[in-house]
Amino acid sequence: MQKSTAGKKDSKKSMTSERQATARKGGRETGEIHEMPRRSESKVLQEPKAPYPKQKQPKPGIESKMEPRPRYEAPAYKAAGKLRGKSALITGGDSGIGRAVAVLYAREGADIALVYLPEEQRDAEETCRAVLAAGRRCVLIPGDVSETEFCESTVQRCVEEFGSLDILVNNAAYQQHTEDVDEISDEMWDRTFKTNIYGYFQMARAALRQMGEGSVIVNTGSITGLEGSKKLLAYSSTKGAIHAFTKSLAQLLVDRKIRVNCVAPGPVWTPLNVADKKAEQVAKHGEETPMHRAAQPEEVAPAFVFFASEADSSFITGEVLTLLGGEVTAA
Repeated sequence: MQKSTAGKKDSKKSMTSERQATARKGGRETGEIHEMPRRSESKVLQEPKAPYPKQKQPKPGIESKMEPRPRYEAPAYKAAGKLRGKSALITGGDSGIGRAVAVLYAREGADIALVYLPEEQRDAEETCRAVLAAGRRCVLIPGDVSETEFCESTVQRCVEEFGSLDILVNNAAYQQHTEDVDEISDEMWDRTFKTNIYGYFQMARAALRQMGEGSVIVNTGSITGLEGSKKLLAYSSTKGAIHAFTKSLAQLLVDRKIRVNCVAPGPVWTPLNVADKKAEQVAKHGEETPMHRAAQPEEVAPAFVFFASEADSSFITGEVLTLLGGEVTAA
């Protein structure tokens, strides 16, 4: 007598439907069916390219006055709660790379303390609004990272507000183009080093008094610290120092299970450049890269998430990661 297969077919159909539903919910069941991405989701991002409008601002530069506005919202980025329950202190967090990092960290679940110069208040408030919109707490701390006492009080404030300090992003920077060595005054040299490397050390030293196992320090380096730049002698020197500082501090802290890494981008569309370069040079910013443009801050920020996330980079410390728009000659 022939056995009926109707029950088996119904059972298989039911199992297939369940697997499809599980896959759509992000389940991990063996044999799950993955839906193909929509065509609109697979397009290459269209970021602004050089030439940009000619523009010049006094230092330190205000992002809200730039044209086009730097992009920091990262609409294609999908958060996964990688930093849930963490707190992060970001220097230079009002604009540029710092702003984009603050927004992605907030979307990943971290509370944010932003450090910035008092004259950058307008930009800092916009960043704060974006962090709050992501559902996280935000503390604004204006001041100068070149001052030891400020670094120490900033870390203390962060701990008081959030109960801990888990991530330090050293990002604040001072930059000044020069055409000749004689244009570099002692004051300019000192200001560059006190902001870019003294500030990193002083903030890290203060933070490490509060950090425990699993904490992270992420420094912002630069391609100029690897290849040099004849018009950025002081700045390039500090960035090279930051790379060495990263590797040395990582070795010092590895037994404490605190990781230290560095993101070293090429040209990025931020206020740092419109406040330093001549208007004609600003218009060409980044066009020398193979992609013929500067990076947008939202393209750089995911690397900072990568280094801050235990899930992504638990076995990585002392690394300098370059983001160069196709350039492959960095050391």
